[in-house]
Amino acid sequence: RPDLAAALRELRAQYEALAARNLQAAEDWYRARCARLHERAARSQEAVRASRREAGECRRQLQARVAEMESLRGAHQSLERQLQELEERHSVEAASLQDTIGQLEDDLRNTKNEMAQHLREYQDLLNVKMALDIEIAAYRKLLEGEENLFNMGNASLSALNPVSNPTYSFQPRSFSSST
Repeated sequence: RPDLAAALRELRAQYEALAARNLQAAEDWYRARCARLHERAARSQEAVRASRREAGECRRQLQARVAEMESLRGAHQSLERQLQELEERHSVEAASLQDTIGQLEDDLRNTKNEMAQHLREYQDLLNVKMALDIEIAAYRKLLEGEENLFNMGNASLSALNPVSNPTYSFQPRSFSSST
């Protein structure tokens, strides 16, 4: 029996050593697995923190962009109103300028008509003047002819009467004509 008890003790010792090795291996495996899980959890937590930081940064950027968009929308509306006011003012000024152009064209047309009328009157007056000049020239020739006849007759009278030598001064009459 002692051999059996010793064999059993030896077997028990082997089983206990095997169990201890298995337990040690299981604990090592468990620790390694836990270490990997802790490492993975730490990386995941860091990734979550980084994602949260990135999400927070994105939220801040989004809020900044929304505020900027609202500001730009207000500026756009303001510029649209200014553009509309400028277009209205421009159309009013254009209409005013068109009216002014129309008035100036009417004035130009009237002035041209008046100039044409004045030219016709001037031409008529020029024609009358030319007719009067011709008439005056004809009367002048007649008067010169009479003066020559009178001088010839005077010279023959003075030859007959040497004592009296009256001088004759000829003063032509001025003619006025009404048209």
